[in-house]
Amino acid sequence: MKRLLLMGAPGSGKGTQAAIMAAHLGIPAISTGDIFRANVAAATPLGVEAKKYMLRGEYVPDSVTNAMVRSRLSRPDAATGFILDGYPRTVSQVDFLDDVLAGQGAKLDAVIMLVVDVEEVVRRLLRRAEAEGRSDDTEEVIRHRLELFARETEPLAQIYDGRGLLTRVDGVGPVSTVATRVLAAVNDGAEFSSVEEPGQA
Repeated sequence: MKRLLLMGAPGSGKGTQAAIMAAHLGIPAISTGDIFRANVAAATPLGVEAKKYMLRGEYVPDSVTNAMVRSRLSRPDAATGFILDGYPRTVSQVDFLDDVLAGQGAKLDAVIMLVVDVEEVVRRLLRRAEAEGRSDDTEEVIRHRLELFARETEPLAQIYDGRGLLTRVDGVGPVSTVATRVLAAVNDGAEFSSVEEPGQA
């Protein structure tokens, strides 16, 4: 049973690695983006509330985000473990997650932070912006997002490091190579000779 948190800057490959880990470990990858989209699509009361903020381009308040996360973690597929991607983002959300897990008689087993050089992340995000036609994702905008992420994330990293849960993993290299590093960190250094990427047979 693994209850994991995956952290990493935009462009660090976090979503890809979460999907590989989920398939390898047999537990769901849970991202706040997916939770928001599912609730909005289903027009749940929380989804209706969140949509009001999203349409205005504002952050969804912690109260709404927390309630969605609590609901998602209570589903049967998360009972045997999960990989959280994109949550928590603030110290108050760390406290909330602690309370939710304590209510289930559980706690996080490990926190993995993907470490990728800023210049490499900028290159990745500029390539993605060009491929997807995101003209608003200029280098200036991308660098600003990365600065915000670093400021917001550092306090969380310190908290989890202080608990002995945080492992920093080199996020540069082929997807399968990074996945092997991540899974080895999760499994206390166990080696994996081959990690398949999503879509491979």
